[in-house]
Amino acid sequence: MDRVCHFEIPYSDRDRAHQFYQGVFGWDISEVPDMSYSMVTTTPTDERMMPKEAGGVNGGMYERAENVSTTPVIVIQVESCEGRVKDIESAGGLLLVGPHEVGDFGIYAQVKDTEDNIIGIWQPLHCG
Repeated sequence: MDRVCHFEIPYSDRDRAHQFYQGVFGWDISEVPDMSYSMVTTTPTDERMMPKEAGGVNGGMYERAENVSTTPVIVIQVESCEGRVKDIESAGGLLLVGPHEVGDFGIYAQVKDTEDNIIGIWQPLHCG
């Protein structure tokens, strides 16, 4: 069974968004060097940045743009991003972005489901 492993929140104003989520929820937010992306920590993590608590999910933030979702996105971890994208398209969904490699971390795509919701699909490249 595939599981929710991450969330993403787009922003129009990075500093304002960071202040909001840090102030209201107490989340740790840090910029990723050489990327227009911030990592969001909502639960304690181990040395590989994986949540220590069962069911814990951390996320990210990025600048709102036309070619990616403009609303929050849940990200689902799968064994094969390309395979799952094919499954989604066969079931009536639509590929929006990717699949593409994100550094040496994994492969990512954004898709639209049959209800017009945008979800992320994530295949980690290293699991150990």
